[in-house]
Amino acid sequence: MSAPLFPLFADLQGRRVLVVGGGPVAERKTEALLHAGALPRVGAPDLTPHLLAWHEAGRIEWIDGRFDPHWLSGVWLVVAATDDADVNRAVAAAADGRHVFANVVDDRELSTFQVPAIVERGPLQVAISSGGGAPMLARHLRRQLETLLDDSWTSLAELFTRQRQRIRQRFPQTAERRRFFEKLLAGPLPRLYRQQLHAQAEQHFQAMLDEHVSSTRAGSVAVVGAGPGDAGLLTLNALRAMNEADVILHDRLVSEDVLRLGRRDATYIEVGKSATGHSTHQDDIHALMLEHARTGKRVVRLKGGDPFVFGRGGEELEFLRSHGIPYEVVPGITAAIACAAYAGIPLTHRDHAQSVKLVTAHCKDSFDTLDWQSLAQERQTLAVYMGVAGLEGLRDRLVAHGRAPSTPFALIENGSRRDQRVLTGTLADLPETARFHQVRSPALLVLGEVAALAGTLHWFGAPPVGAAAPTHSRNLPTPTLQAA
Repeated sequence: MSAPLFPLFADLQGRRVLVVGGGPVAERKTEALLHAGALPRVGAPDLTPHLLAWHEAGRIEWIDGRFDPHWLSGVWLVVAATDDADVNRAVAAAADGRHVFANVVDDRELSTFQVPAIVERGPLQVAISSGGGAPMLARHLRRQLETLLDDSWTSLAELFTRQRQRIRQRFPQTAERRRFFEKLLAGPLPRLYRQQLHAQAEQHFQAMLDEHVSSTRAGSVAVVGAGPGDAGLLTLNALRAMNEADVILHDRLVSEDVLRLGRRDATYIEVGKSATGHSTHQDDIHALMLEHARTGKRVVRLKGGDPFVFGRGGEELEFLRSHGIPYEVVPGITAAIACAAYAGIPLTHRDHAQSVKLVTAHCKDSFDTLDWQSLAQERQTLAVYMGVAGLEGLRDRLVAHGRAPSTPFALIENGSRRDQRVLTGTLADLPETARFHQVRSPALLVLGEVAALAGTLHWFGAPPVGAAAPTHSRNLPTPTLQAA
């Protein structure tokens, strides 16, 4: 097994680098060199249009012809990017004889340096290398890091670069500087940059530098939407918050796939609510957020779907604000949008529905206070966040206020998850169908003409199951447009 490569960041500003080859690969390498401020010399009989344009603009030097060892005169590095193995070997041999580092694209054995996969955030660069043995693995890891490092890292890197001398003067000892940076990065500074509060971030930095802030680390709470269950629907900001959290207070219905993406050593506390089992009262959730934030911890309040759509996120923000706890909100993809999409149901459609109404049976107000006459109107879609509770009452009220018993519905159980199940039928059979198929929470009801499209636009999981409830006479309310 060969020894690991020695990691090195090269300053190529104003320095000559030779690229042998004039095709697309050589173009990509030359573009990266230009970005680093190098002076590329490109040797090849022909150039791509971009390379030719750079040459005509005076950005690169072009040597027209086949490789000659004299091309290496005065260069600091060389990149062999041709599709001719003999030429690449000649470049590597000539570079070795002149003590010039060479990279032969896709040839680990001939290379004396490797070009890593890069994640760049302003002055901050993260380089990933497999030593040339598994470049696709390095690129895969780079994509993962791209999702974790948001643009606030650019602002942080620029701030620290700009203030480097002041920091060194203020904290001349290495250990002292390390403690300063740890305290700074564990506090609100990254959050302020994420929230685009640059002036406040600069003020906080200045206060920390002048020791005008408390030595106690300030805690905070991020109210984060986890989406409906498919971990692939988690937003980049949600992923970032979960990987910075010290404590994650999560709902019962947040999927295991999502929870696995959080910080491994964080404290996970389930604070879910259930109509039939153990529930955590909202006041207890408030107390937990306050308790952990006051000890300086970064708390994530992780909610299924979106925290501001029937998620009581507003109440939690009001509580945090009243107690002076810094907070931020990371929206999530709400169940109506995600579950309907995974069932192949467009919530709006030019031919069937021009509006969408989101309804829940678990709101503060009574079920009877909903505007049933408005909900029963035609050419609209109802997305009902109520699991499987109250379906009979829902049907009876809608029919009584004029919604046709033949209106299509789709019940989406475990929407977007591996065990997603979609049941379809008509409003008249809704509660019986749910009971017959033993639908369990989490489930979303989509009611309206668009629900009928689930059968033809299905694309995820098992195909929809049609109504299979026993048929028998039902005493439905007589449709009327008057309030019941």
